[in-house]
Amino acid sequence: MTYLRQRMIEDMQIRNLSLNTQKRYLDHVAAFAKYFKKSPEYLGLDEIRVYQLHLVQIRRLSSSSINIAVCALRFLYRITLRRDWHVERIVLARREQKLPIVLSAHEVVKFFHAIDSIKYRAILMTAYAAGLRISEVLGLKFADIDSSRMTIRVAQGKGKKDRYVMLSPKLLAILRTYWKIARPSVWLFPGQDQTQPLSPSTVRQVCQWAYRAAGLKKKVTPHTLRHSFATHLLEAGTDLRTIQVLLGHKSPVATARYTHIAITNISKTSSPLDSLPDL
Repeated sequence: MTYLRQRMIEDMQIRNLSLNTQKRYLDHVAAFAKYFKKSPEYLGLDEIRVYQLHLVQIRRLSSSSINIAVCALRFLYRITLRRDWHVERIVLARREQKLPIVLSAHEVVKFFHAIDSIKYRAILMTAYAAGLRISEVLGLKFADIDSSRMTIRVAQGKGKKDRYVMLSPKLLAILRTYWKIARPSVWLFPGQDQTQPLSPSTVRQVCQWAYRAAGLKKKVTPHTLRHSFATHLLEAGTDLRTIQVLLGHKSPVATARYTHIAITNISKTSSPLDSLPDL
């Protein structure tokens, strides 16, 4: 391990960045160095600009992916290398305003029916029933399921925050069936190594297989189930503040976007065409 990489890891640890963020930052910095075949210590703003164009024009990454790379480079040069640049000189890409994919209740049922494995069905049902990120589902421990209070404790979710979400009675029944078969001891959903949780990439592969097996036209990822959870709650009349707390959103702005895809009020609104005299 190089001195620069070790120093960056220590800087991220001091600031208590999540392990996932640390890994992504290191991967992006390593890719940046590999592109120029030089240590980032000997590269500057001109090279960063060239690399950003490479990400946009050649690799055609989304704005969110590009911005993660930008944040990684901002951290490296501002914190670890202590360059006295204004952080705005490494510009962020303007994010596309795309609405998330949401499944209907019927599509959710078809999706779950396509999953034969009780373990993966329990994982993905937990993501939908509680609106959890896949990292949060796989980070659950057996002790986090509180059937007496009908809650799930999400420990150190995004932003290093703990929160509680509801425990669905139907989900509890599925988890009890799964527990009788798998008998997990610490992690609720362990990987092959029982001392470690399952890898998110494995669950994403199961999602990809399941939505195709179900004959769904929409691409389904674990995060699609989280979007569907929030939208279905909103359509059922749950207030935005409650949904914000359940999702663990820091800002209400992040939650408010679900108002753009909840169709209950939209479908009940009459078009001005309907008020015209008979055509």
